[in-house]
Amino acid sequence: MFDWVQQPAPFAVTQRRRGDETIVSVRGELDLHTVATLEQELRQVDGGALVLDLTETTFMDSTALGVLLKEATRRPGDLRLVVAGEVRRLLEITGLDRRFRCTDSLEEAEGVAR
Repeated sequence: MFDWVQQPAPFAVTQRRRGDETIVSVRGELDLHTVATLEQELRQVDGGALVLDLTETTFMDSTALGVLLKEATRRPGDLRLVVAGEVRRLLEITGLDRRFRCTDSLEEAEGVAR
């Protein structure tokens, strides 16, 4: 493979607790092939606020947007997104940035009123 061809970041979903909230971080491409892993991780979150860190998410398709909308319905007021780059742009283009509580950093998400 050519050295100048950039490989996509390997997909990973991690979860950790911070006080009374759970932070789920997604790295890589979130699409039809990987979204089930995110759904499985979200089902494990038990109570409290959920912060979904998408700052290392390099791509998101419509199936992933559907999962976010379903989770927002399931957790009214308790879901915050940390977004940047292309994912933020996608949310802005679709108007979903007004549907979710979006911040630029985890530190900022902590300060968002629940």
